[in-house]
Amino acid sequence: MKTIVIALFALTYVLMLSVPKYRHFTALAVAGIYVVLGVVAAPEALAAVDWNVILMLAGTMGTVHLCIESQMPAAVADILVNKLKKVKLIFVALAIFSGVVSAFIDNVATVLMVAPIALAIAKKFNISPVQTVLTVAVSSNLQGAATLVGDTTSILLGGYANMDFMDFFFMDGKLGMFWIVQAGMLATVPVLFYIFRKETQVIERGEVTKITNIFPTVTLLATVACLIGASFIPEKPHITNGVICMVFCVITIAQEYWVNCDKNKIKDTVANIDFQTLMLLSGLFIIIQGITNVGLINDISNLFVSISGDDVFLIYTILVWFSVIVSAFIDNIPYVATMLPVVSTISATVGIDPTVLYFGLLAGATLGGNITPVGASANIAAGGILRREGCEVSTKEFMKIGVPFTLVAVITGYILIWMIHA
Repeated sequence: MKTIVIALFALTYVLMLSVPKYRHFTALAVAGIYVVLGVVAAPEALAAVDWNVILMLAGTMGTVHLCIESQMPAAVADILVNKLKKVKLIFVALAIFSGVVSAFIDNVATVLMVAPIALAIAKKFNISPVQTVLTVAVSSNLQGAATLVGDTTSILLGGYANMDFMDFFFMDGKLGMFWIVQAGMLATVPVLFYIFRKETQVIERGEVTKITNIFPTVTLLATVACLIGASFIPEKPHITNGVICMVFCVITIAQEYWVNCDKNKIKDTVANIDFQTLMLLSGLFIIIQGITNVGLINDISNLFVSISGDDVFLIYTILVWFSVIVSAFIDNIPYVATMLPVVSTISATVGIDPTVLYFGLLAGATLGGNITPVGASANIAAGGILRREGCEVSTKEFMKIGVPFTLVAVITGYILIWMIHA
């Protein structure tokens, strides 16, 4: 049975890589086979799905969509443009701005709302939009690891390790991932200035986009505030964060309907929830339970330990850079979902606090996606935007930006995580 389970697990990854459009169906199908084979019992399968993660993602996606529709992010970007005026400063600021937004909003959504501004400026001065759109994407990926709601991988870690919103700021009295990511961002600023070193033009002041509804921004901020507040509640139900995100999503949708009396607005918001990702994660949770039941997680953990011995620094180093390499070619969501129980088992085997390995995994997997144009969904979205503008981005062209950006950010995080949490 173990051989069959491993073969199906390997097949899952092969199919998700070869037919990514249907990866959610692949995960659910293999999860179903595990249940039919008795590897995971039906009640165990339902319990294996982390509903807190699913609800957090769904609720945040809905609220974020309505926030984008209200034009608030576009208005803030316009204000930045009017304040800075020089094209080089504007492009660097847009990259940093997209990162800050992405700490609280999905990376792809961030690219979709910031990239059009970068495109408009590039067209105004007859500049190739490739560099500015790609730096928006890689900056968004960097900041996804900063907070609990910044990226699916962060939500996965929070759910698995029972981390709350504030744990990403301060973990066990030490600086958390938020500050480490900000240090990585500061380290990449010279890289951004080098990329845009030739853009010395000056731009004229323009009109600021009109905000159509302030309420979605209020509820998004309220969601974050309540997540922070909930982090101080001892022994709260595991599903608390998910419920918070869903409640504010429903409130935001209800307000939109109350103001506009437009049922299509509700349908549009629901349609913009990424159900494919929710289905993918649900399937992966069950698959991971299956490979755990047959002992594969222990086998992978023992392999790491056998290679590294009890040298924690070597384990940490291998984990970070292995994650960078893998995530350059494989979607980091299934990778992180698979590796979280591995990291937990390694920590128990060696007898160490898992935090340093959890954060190392998150840093490597999140930032590794910036090496190639297919390593992260935000990169793929940026490539699609440029393709519609008639700019075909080669892997080599992308890596000229992605590789130095990634190396600077990962090395900074790699050093700081070990110094702070080892």
